[in-house]
Amino acid sequence: MRQAPRSSAEIRTAFLDFFESRGHKRVPSSSLVPSNDPTLMFTNSGMVQFKEALIGSSRPGYTRATSAQRCVRAGGKHNDLDNVGYTLRHHTFFEMLGNFSFGDYFKEEAIAWAWEFVIEQLELAASALWVTVHPDDDESRRLWTMRIGVPKDRVIDHPDNFWTMGDVGPCGPCSEIFYDHGNVLEGGPPGSKDEDGDRYVEIWNLVFPQFDRSSDGALTPLKAPGVDTGMGLERIASIKQGVLGNYSIDAFASLMSAAERLLPQAKPSGVPLRVIADHIRSTAFLICDGVAPSNEDRGYVLRRIIRRALRYGYQCGAREPFFHALVAPLIESLSSAYPEIIDKKDNIEEAILREEVRFSRTLDSGMHILEDALDTLDGDELPGSVVFKLYDTYGFPADLTADVARGRGLSVDQQGFEREMRAQRARGRARTKFADDLDQRVVSDRCVEFTGYSEVAHMARIISLFRAGDDGITEVSELENGEKGIVLLDRTPFYAESGGQVGDQGLLVASGVRFCVSDTRKSGDQFLHDGVLEEGSLRVGDELSAEINAERRAHIRLNHSATHLLHAALKNVLGTHVAQKGSLVADDRLRFDFSHDQQVTQEELDHIESMVNQCIRENSCVETRITSFDEAIDSGAVALFGEKYDEQVRVLDMGNGFSVELCGGTHVARTGDIGVLKIISESAISAGVRRIEALTGEGACQWMRQTGNQIESLRALLKVSAGELTEKTESLLAERAGLSKSLEAVSSRLACKFAEDIAEGGRDVNGVWLVAKDVSEIVNDVEGIEIAELMDLVRACRQPSLVVLAQSTHGKLRLVAGRSADCTQFSARQALAYLGDMIGARGGGRDDFAQSGGGNASKLADALARLPTWAEMGH
Repeated sequence: MRQAPRSSAEIRTAFLDFFESRGHKRVPSSSLVPSNDPTLMFTNSGMVQFKEALIGSSRPGYTRATSAQRCVRAGGKHNDLDNVGYTLRHHTFFEMLGNFSFGDYFKEEAIAWAWEFVIEQLELAASALWVTVHPDDDESRRLWTMRIGVPKDRVIDHPDNFWTMGDVGPCGPCSEIFYDHGNVLEGGPPGSKDEDGDRYVEIWNLVFPQFDRSSDGALTPLKAPGVDTGMGLERIASIKQGVLGNYSIDAFASLMSAAERLLPQAKPSGVPLRVIADHIRSTAFLICDGVAPSNEDRGYVLRRIIRRALRYGYQCGAREPFFHALVAPLIESLSSAYPEIIDKKDNIEEAILREEVRFSRTLDSGMHILEDALDTLDGDELPGSVVFKLYDTYGFPADLTADVARGRGLSVDQQGFEREMRAQRARGRARTKFADDLDQRVVSDRCVEFTGYSEVAHMARIISLFRAGDDGITEVSELENGEKGIVLLDRTPFYAESGGQVGDQGLLVASGVRFCVSDTRKSGDQFLHDGVLEEGSLRVGDELSAEINAERRAHIRLNHSATHLLHAALKNVLGTHVAQKGSLVADDRLRFDFSHDQQVTQEELDHIESMVNQCIRENSCVETRITSFDEAIDSGAVALFGEKYDEQVRVLDMGNGFSVELCGGTHVARTGDIGVLKIISESAISAGVRRIEALTGEGACQWMRQTGNQIESLRALLKVSAGELTEKTESLLAERAGLSKSLEAVSSRLACKFAEDIAEGGRDVNGVWLVAKDVSEIVNDVEGIEIAELMDLVRACRQPSLVVLAQSTHGKLRLVAGRSADCTQFSARQALAYLGDMIGARGGGRDDFAQSGGGNASKLADALARLPTWAEMGH
């Protein structure tokens, strides 16, 4: 007798099998880093990889699909991070089961199959299920009540049941299935005033994109409406396993147990363990998909996730790295569904461990940065821009910055900080709006023929025109002279930016017409020729000649082919863990980013460069073939993880099997065409990611000639042979270091002598030796003496003491004050406040050390002369 699926793995398999048996193509989960949507921080739903198919701008080769998609909601608009651990259903990482139709079936089949799966496959009780529909979606309501037989009182109209992709573009109603846990939990049915309770939970959302929304809000029916559904695996698993929270299901059991063993002080099933068990899932899969902890964009969100988990671990007594030890139990529970994580185990553990070690130093280093900012502060308020930089660049919390500033008697420009944050969000929204606007407007029913593999110029017809202005992108029927715009052609030799290769430049010309193409990009299946109309006018339907800059393209081909050889050589020399993390293939250079956790030695670089140039000298034929994606991978071709590929792919073979990769870019005919490759730099760009920059062909030759000329100039200047340059340079540097050390010693002795002389000029005030002096001549004229260090030396000469020193440089004042440890009568901060009132200087600090700046230098001498009187009055 068949058992209803109960475990997470069984439910996942049952879902995919169910829809595959109904003509759906089983599509693997895409990367958590979206390849086709720059507006998203992370893949947050199953529809992300199918977005272009749903809006009709791309044809994937099938009209029905089903997938189990790994998702993260921890940044940007969709952010559950702060709720994780405090509720039983929020996660940063979760799995979304979905079925999709691209102009194939619609509501009738989607609703029928959804009900069939939950009733017959999952064997949920029909009496426990409720449904919501949009108030205007009469068709869905009729299908639920008349065909499926759901009682009318359990089909609820809900105004929120309407899905949109953006302000304009595809949209439509949705219908949700809810499960009623019964009166063991509080909460009301959907649509009621207490619907936010935990009793009724949404288990499946059926979205029906059937309209195109224009800028004025009008809804026009789409020619080919679609279906986009999503069922949260963790939520449905909790129902099938009879538990009331997602953290009690089998997928979390091993993680919670392992975390509890590592953190014996943790309360079982408490908030810290829930946070840690959830965060290891998102952390491991984000690293698996190529995200590295950093201070920017996705890397910053990953770092926040890791450090949030570590903070809870510390709360539970962890004083040694522990988080990386949870990777093994995670892989054990999810590797059958996502086998790609197995090969990345060591890299994931190492990346997490490095972050754990680094985090132990973060607070200390952040404090040093903040202290430096406070010590050089000109005034008594820390600017919002400084608070923002600490937060944005170093990850130092703004509230902690404010606490430290208050301890120094300073305030924080909170409004300025919030202004910087608003500006950052506005920049992000501007980028998002432009990308959304363009993707949703550039939709065509036809695929563009790309001819650039074999042609550099030919006739083409304009199929669409867009004007680019300050108010965004507008589709037009005509472009006038001087206007910036985007031209879509029925066929084009222009390569659109992709895979690291820059877009082609060139001209679209006809009699009396000249459109200068400055860049070529891609949106779905369409090629966007971006530029300005320099002469004449363009109309939809016009015929013209599309001509790329062939010389520029030739240089790009050299660099792209060299990039493939470089990638293969890196894997050969450094190891198979090397994976491409980014690239730039331009006409004047190439740049290649790759995973590697340490600096590449000069010996390794020489070996890599030699290996590439050996392939170039062999002058082997570069072979390309079109085959299916699966066949290409089975044959050993390298695919970039997270990149989106069509069913049919282009395989590029260079060096008789030395480099075999999937690539749609333009390349040389033979490896010898590259001429030569020269690596000019290797550096780190983030944790675990290195960057190599290189030149090819004539560019490499020019660089080598210039470098040779520079060496010859140095040789002549130093009067040595080229072979003796390194030894001579090392000798000069050692000599310079010795002189600097001697100068430092002399400066130190001078500073001590000056300090003694300055201290002698003080006076006793109520048992405290008071020194107040303008030391501008000393500090400005003697190299190596700083005013703060000089104050420390003067303070040490006599104790107890209060020392106030001033420096005027080009009319700009700086004052420092300090008291010895045994001086309790006076405050350095109050002494500077007194002087500040007289000369207009602003600053702050502590009782033992303070500084200020600004003010009127002409009043300094009189103010310093009055300081003893202030002290005698008992301040």
